[in-house]
Amino acid sequence: MLDDQFSDRLLVWFSQHGRHDLPWQLERTPYRVWVSEIMLQQTQVTTVIPYFNRFIESFPDVATLAKAKRDEVLHHWTGLGYYARARNMHKAAGIIVDQYKGQLPFTVEGLMSLPGIGRSTAGAILSLACEQRKAILDGNVKRVLSRYYGVEGWPGRKDVESTLWSYAEQHTPHKCSSDYTQAIMDLGATLCTRRNPDCEHCPLNDDCFAFKTARQHDFPGSKPKVKLPHRETIFAIIENSRGEILLEQRPPAGIWGGLWCFPEFSGEQSVESSLAQQYGYTIENKIEYKSVKHTFSHFQLLIKPVHIRLKGQTNKLNDAKLSIWLKPDGDRKLGFPAPVVSILEDLNNSKRTVLNES
Repeated sequence: MLDDQFSDRLLVWFSQHGRHDLPWQLERTPYRVWVSEIMLQQTQVTTVIPYFNRFIESFPDVATLAKAKRDEVLHHWTGLGYYARARNMHKAAGIIVDQYKGQLPFTVEGLMSLPGIGRSTAGAILSLACEQRKAILDGNVKRVLSRYYGVEGWPGRKDVESTLWSYAEQHTPHKCSSDYTQAIMDLGATLCTRRNPDCEHCPLNDDCFAFKTARQHDFPGSKPKVKLPHRETIFAIIENSRGEILLEQRPPAGIWGGLWCFPEFSGEQSVESSLAQQYGYTIENKIEYKSVKHTFSHFQLLIKPVHIRLKGQTNKLNDAKLSIWLKPDGDRKLGFPAPVVSILEDLNNSKRTVLNES
């Protein structure tokens, strides 16, 4: 199939079957496309839509985002995961206001100089919002091109990625490039799916290597399997006499950077003695809940929640950490990791399974 046939067939299919009414398509500005592309990284469209709508309602432009407090931004990201995306976007907004007069750069190099924007995201912003002929290579496009050409190997390998980029550049048309960019993403998301692709309805199936050889599930190649290490931590759910729960803000970088969590302790520490030493608290009773497993990209975390009620009336905080007392059912306009949200909701509804009480 000639290059123009590849894009032409894809564009014809897109005009009839593509997605044309996604929220970020209704008003294609560089800012809205940027927000959507960052949210869509490793996240499904159906999940992103309500988050995008709420985010844009609160932060309609770069200037508003730049002025916002980090807690506000992380609050709007709670549940989406990969929170570095939100922190990078907030930081990039400040740079755009300070260095680019509130306008996103109009070059790949300029966009890639901003935190959290790589080559594919930069290409998507310039193609979808600025009608520039720029190739993209997100997960959907990698899957389409890997199957179409039978590109062996995991796309995370530099040589495989370079091959896919060359095909992506080759097929991006000079005309209707924004429609083509959306079309190839849509094809990967709706037909050329990771499992059980609908090859019969694919406009490219006549020349697709994977389809002709019945090897659809061999492409793209899998990431080499590595056994994830396990870590354990104790979440101390500390409750005072007013029914408020103690939360502490994590450091700005690292796992759950900038989010609000329960105080943590290692299994080697006695929670009782640690609370007495670090906070000066005296425990009235302690309830151990069923452990929760949370998987990160590079390790698995086993969380052991321990609900602690304090003796007497106390409002004391650990001066060494940024911390607050919060009602479990209160209006929480802060950023929380998913396990903390789940525990707070269970506390509010008295759902968590008790293993031991003392």
